[in-house]
Amino acid sequence: MKNTSQSTTPNQIAEVCIGSRVRLLNRVITRIYDDALRNLGITIGQLNILVVIGKRKIVRPAEICHALKIEVSTLSRNIERMRAKGWIEVLEDPGDARAHQFQLSRQGQELLEIAYPAWEQAQQKAENLLGDSGMEVLDQAADRAREFISA
Repeated sequence: MKNTSQSTTPNQIAEVCIGSRVRLLNRVITRIYDDALRNLGITIGQLNILVVIGKRKIVRPAEICHALKIEVSTLSRNIERMRAKGWIEVLEDPGDARAHQFQLSRQGQELLEIAYPAWEQAQQKAENLLGDSGMEVLDQAADRAREFISA
């Protein structure tokens, strides 16, 4: 007798997997923002790091990781690129001589201002893709995710 569970399992997972659908949505939305920002030489991930630094003025790496829910290795890789482009400055941490903090350079501050119109266009495209109901669900899901992480 033929085992049909092996042939239907991939179909079942493919049809209902939340992880796959969220990853697809993430890739599509990320592409919208990255395409809009490409001419400026920045990705949406890097822009988000600049935003956190800009909001807090001076920030420790752990604070950025916590705010964006990213791994230290992801932050380190991006920080190196951003330092090389002159967007951020590294400061000694007054509380720990072995540690460091970041602040935006003047170039980084200017980049945020220059990137804003491109970001706005990408934001509009992403909102159009999701529609009003999708935006509402996204807001609710993000709020629940923040509560889940905080618990």
